[in-house]
Amino acid sequence: MEESKADLPRRELSVGEVAARSGVAVSTLHFYETKGLIKSMRSRGNQRRYPRSVLRRIAVIKIAQRTGIPLGDIQKTLASLPDDRQLLASDWERLSENWKADLNDRIAKLTALRDQLTSCIGCGCLSMRDCPLRNPDDALSEKGTGAYLIEHAGEDKDGIIQTGRPDAS
Repeated sequence: MEESKADLPRRELSVGEVAARSGVAVSTLHFYETKGLIKSMRSRGNQRRYPRSVLRRIAVIKIAQRTGIPLGDIQKTLASLPDDRQLLASDWERLSENWKADLNDRIAKLTALRDQLTSCIGCGCLSMRDCPLRNPDDALSEKGTGAYLIEHAGEDKDGIIQTGRPDAS
């Protein structure tokens, strides 16, 4: 009589197996674990063992990182999902919906930066203090120090993005 998959013992994966199957270094797996992104169990010999479902979780982490989502945001979002089962398509829809607005905002900022860099390269201006693109009319002196424009992009009416410190020359 043939055993069904439900009758087979559930075999966890070693850290080396997870690393090999996911394409992530063992040290990265340990790092993910310390950050609460994935969880392991311990064997009787005190070795880490991971459920097979961790492979899909790692794939989601890698995709999210590749799009620039900070690990803290990934962890918060993954914390809303159960650890004891595979991530489902409905889980992915919920995860991606949480990240969509942030991704769209960053795409808009990067597009504006790209477009401004193209025009800046052509202007020949080498002055960081007087650049009409980076700091028109030295407006940043009234707003403070640091990367004000990049941190507040989209709030300024002209949408200029700062790429350096306003006091740099």
